[in-house]
Amino acid sequence: MDDLQLLRGMRSDVGSAPQATLARGRKQLLSRIDAGTGGGMPDGGSRRRRTVTRRVLLASAAAAVLVGGIVVADVVAPAGKPGATAEAAEVLNNAAAAAIKASDPVVKPGQYLKVDTRAVYSHQVSRSNGTTVAWLATQDSQLYVPADKSGEWVWNRTPRVPTTFFGQEAKAEYQNQEAFREKNPDPREPRLDGIFRGRAGAFYDSPPQIMGTPLLEAIRTLPRDPRKLLDLIYEKNGDKGQTPESQALTTIADSLRTGVIPADLRAAMYKAAALIPGVVVADKQATLDGRKGIALGIHWAEGKIRQDIIIDPGTGLMIGERMVSLAALDGIPANTAFGWTAVKTSVVDSAP
Repeated sequence: MDDLQLLRGMRSDVGSAPQATLARGRKQLLSRIDAGTGGGMPDGGSRRRRTVTRRVLLASAAAAVLVGGIVVADVVAPAGKPGATAEAAEVLNNAAAAAIKASDPVVKPGQYLKVDTRAVYSHQVSRSNGTTVAWLATQDSQLYVPADKSGEWVWNRTPRVPTTFFGQEAKAEYQNQEAFREKNPDPREPRLDGIFRGRAGAFYDSPPQIMGTPLLEAIRTLPRDPRKLLDLIYEKNGDKGQTPESQALTTIADSLRTGVIPADLRAAMYKAAALIPGVVVADKQATLDGRKGIALGIHWAEGKIRQDIIIDPGTGLMIGERMVSLAALDGIPANTAFGWTAVKTSVVDSAP
């Protein structure tokens, strides 16, 4: 969620990226890097850094995920466009029905909706010798949303901690970066961990957004008709992402993982996802942060990456999302979930 995930890459003082990185396909791939939000909880890294941080999703920092069976039957979406596979559309439409039946958490005056997010990010560095090294790091956060959403939100973010290095060179690169940052602190860089406060979620003086619209306004005004909603997503996304379809699913995932999307809009988003061509059931027993659900994914980067959303079919809640490398990719091994986000919501009586 570009609005609720705050971070870009770490500093790299290495040489320019290799030519392959500058090719069109790679540029499209890198466009999915978590490089900024323009929203209320913006990514806080320096624009000068050459290290890239990709946000993606799973339940274990180094978990490997294999692709499930491929479903080939399609449903036909309105306007004659092919949508998700029949199996994926059924799962999404059932999740929409479950979302409508399930009650949203009731947050009474003085209470908070607590959104727990567990996340793993990948860091990748293109070095002057033409090689790329990568590692994974974890960061957790708790967002406290008051009953009156126009009131003060509280965001607690833990420090980012490396968990998995893909080779000794990756570990050495990380250590070099840390040493450089300690010797050359940049006073312009925002603090990336700790407790943050913002009225109506306006951390860093800007409100959270969905598709370029302030979050609370978007919740009120986004269409509940699935086709109209998907058309609006395509329109707002423009030429972002590698394909309109993959970016549309990403936008839906980014919106849902804010944890504050009400049931009727959540249901509309699931039904809109069922109209996206290329969405398949990737894993019927996906485990994310100890919870099991159904993973629905879409392939991009010439089939080398799969973006998944993972849904609890019983409640219609999105458990989380993940990105899986299906081939070796810039220092990341094949069949690896190279990032993840898992979300849980609850109602609490106080905030930090």
